Amino acid sequence: MAAPNDLRRLLLGSLLPLAAGAAHLPALAAAGREAAPERVGEALAPWQPGWLDIHHIATGRGNATFVMFPDGTSMLVDAGASLNDLDVSVATRPDASRRAGEWIGRYLRRHLGRAGLDGLDYLLATHLHPDHTGDVNGASPLAANGAYRLGGVTDVAELVRIDTVVDRGYPDYDYPTRFAAPFADNYRAFITARSKAGERVETFRAGSAGQFAARGHRSTRASFEVRNIAASGVVWTGQGEATRALFPPLASLPRADWPNENQCSAAIRITSGRFSYFTGADMTSYTQDGALAWQDVLGPVARATGPVSVATADHHGMFDGLSADVVRSLRPQVWVIPSWHIVHPDMLQLERMFSERLYPGERAVFATTVMRENLLANGRLTRRLRSHDGHVIVRVPPGGSRFYVAVTDNSDESDRVKLVTEPFAA
Repeated sequence: MAAPNDLRRLLLGSLLPLAAGAAHLPALAAAGREAAPERVGEALAPWQPGWLDIHHIATGRGNATFVMFPDGTSMLVDAGASLNDLDVSVATRPDASRRAGEWIGRYLRRHLGRAGLDGLDYLLATHLHPDHTGDVNGASPLAANGAYRLGGVTDVAELVRIDTVVDRGYPDYDYPTRFAAPFADNYRAFITARSKAGERVETFRAGSAGQFAARGHRSTRASFEVRNIAASGVVWTGQGEATRALFPPLASLPRADWPNENQCSAAIRITSGRFSYFTGADMTSYTQDGALAWQDVLGPVARATGPVSVATADHHGMFDGLSADVVRSLRPQVWVIPSWHIVHPDMLQLERMFSERLYPGERAVFATTVMRENLLANGRLTRRLRSHDGHVIVRVPPGGSRFYVAVTDNSDESDRVKLVTEPFAA
């Protein structure tokens, strides 16, 4: 075990100030390439027509990814709001004066407003877990219509008009089986209320490249595509919109081995020009040490996706997420870990993300929020993270030939830039 002084040095190495910005980063692009327009210490510049922006919102309570497409079409992937205690989770960012879902809603309103836009075009709920759709309890306030409580997705919906909600389970929420829990019941009550009000709710269609379509809010030559890679054990084949089944028939499996909610998560790939981005929520690759090979969901999903510019470390960088095969298939230049719990990220997952044995070349790894305990336990690798606390924004200029990453302060709503990388070639 390390001596106390060694532990102090380890923690200090993990917590080095990030505000120094790109000057302290290794060169990530060819010399002479145009630098990003962001400036450390200043507010993040508003989205511009033609640009693709992907914001990984760091509330410390779960996943929430806000996307602004080149034509102004907007999308939120999940709105996590876990109610876990502070011994296993970081405190809500910016602070506990509001619920995590409220902070997410305010973040959306702020950035949509700066772009001169009003309302969210799409909300994708990847699967029914509190750190993706929100948690509630008896103290959670009721929505204005009284039909459900506020937390996560429902908090966002109270603050921001949502045109279309898409999830993998609509309308029956019965695959592989319908489960009862306060957070799941509350989300379904929200969907029922939307449907009764005539508001759009759709089932996620694996294989589709048209479900998340451009709304044309702004004129631009830049285009984009959202490919629905997989959900509920169905994965795109790579040909047209054809799909194939990953899971055996439920009748052939013991009930204890049925697919779980994480394995059924929705996965998407976003492309614009040469740039590409993958996220698969809480998909996993763990096979019970080879006993249940079909439970490697993320492996075939990553192979269907192919190499990308940026990828999330799915299931928050936990032990069962990225296999070596997944890392080889995706081989991004940038990994983003949507972390918030004491076990996020796992050391072996970090080893694989950084490993140049799995694929060659420089890569940068960012995490949204990492607890002090994890920084200490995994300090040999967490000290290599480019950031471990803050909103992680990927910005892709028109044409998609390059991109860069900015990290902004999540201790308030200033959107102050803490770090900005040099451009990566997509």
